[in-house]
Amino acid sequence: MNITLLLSLLVIGCLSCGQDGSSTRQRKPKVVETIADLGALPERVTHPVDNPTSPEKVELGRLLFFDPVLSGNQDVACATCHQPEFNYAEFLETSIGVNGSGTGSKRRFAHANTIPFVKRNSQSILNTAFNGIENHKAYQPESAPMFWDLRAKGLEQQALEPVRTLEEMRGNAFGEENIIDEIIARIRKIPTYQELFAKAFYNEPEPVNQWNMAKALAAYERTLIATNTRFDQYMRGDSNALSTGEKEGLNAFLTSGCAKCHSGPMFSDFKLHTLGVPDSGNRKESDSGINNDYAFRTPTLRNLRYTAPYMHSGKFATLDQVLLFYEDVAGGKIANPNVKASQMDSLATHMDVNFKDISRIVEFLNTLNDDAFDKTVPASVPSGLRVSGL
Repeated sequence: MNITLLLSLLVIGCLSCGQDGSSTRQRKPKVVETIADLGALPERVTHPVDNPTSPEKVELGRLLFFDPVLSGNQDVACATCHQPEFNYAEFLETSIGVNGSGTGSKRRFAHANTIPFVKRNSQSILNTAFNGIENHKAYQPESAPMFWDLRAKGLEQQALEPVRTLEEMRGNAFGEENIIDEIIARIRKIPTYQELFAKAFYNEPEPVNQWNMAKALAAYERTLIATNTRFDQYMRGDSNALSTGEKEGLNAFLTSGCAKCHSGPMFSDFKLHTLGVPDSGNRKESDSGINNDYAFRTPTLRNLRYTAPYMHSGKFATLDQVLLFYEDVAGGKIANPNVKASQMDSLATHMDVNFKDISRIVEFLNTLNDDAFDKTVPASVPSGLRVSGL
């Protein structure tokens, strides 16, 4: 009787498990992205309706980009932290903006310095003309997501933010509310700039203003593109553009889950994700991001050969270190002690990056490099200051 009762209970238990799915529940099949979730970059740039490009506007923007006159102390330019030889980024963990001298690893603050390091790693400006682009959707350059925290939309809006920021270009001499007026007043006193603004914005009675300065800078930055990588060639039909090993790396990139965030033609979903990346040691305070949840924007994977170090804090010197970090994240490790497990993005914690695949994935990522972009540096700038402030 006891045996019969026990068997009955086991049968009922098994049937119950089958009904509520607690033990035989079918798991949802793992979704693996395909090459269709990636894409080649367009060969042409889309310009905003209210800022069509012109040679005059681009040349004006180039000079402004390299001219320290845009900074409070006239000692740092946009190009100081976005250097052509570093893919318009910089080979530093986080940048030294105002009150610095030198270039690359030799850049240092001046003595008796009160200016902090720039808060985050200097992102490349190359291909920002395509920020936010998605496959099979019309591109809207006016709404392109900018910065590590997405606080600006479009290159025109982005262009003036570094000028207003204390540690980047403003310095202590001017307040955030009056620095732009100061810069415009300076530019209006320079005859060459008066002439160049008049040519670029010929239909306006007072062409030298902050909005046109932003438009010129944005027009120039949209010329800084690299759209003919070997991966782009492969996606456009050249099956021999990638080697067998690189194709294996592409497959490992997809099956490991990298493309869940690094998708589309720019290899970025341009969304905020909390990954527990360690903070830079260059600042005392922990960087918790715009929403205080340690979430930062997915960076592009294009031209990574030239843009080390990596992540918003610049804490990883090599791509191998980045991939090892993701392997640790998937294993439950959190590198930033300020981030809780409940905050971690499940897209990262569910990745399947294995050590054996890392070299192949890096091999594939190197197919996203294109060195054929404009690296022209003007011999001089209209202000007469040192080009790039260096």
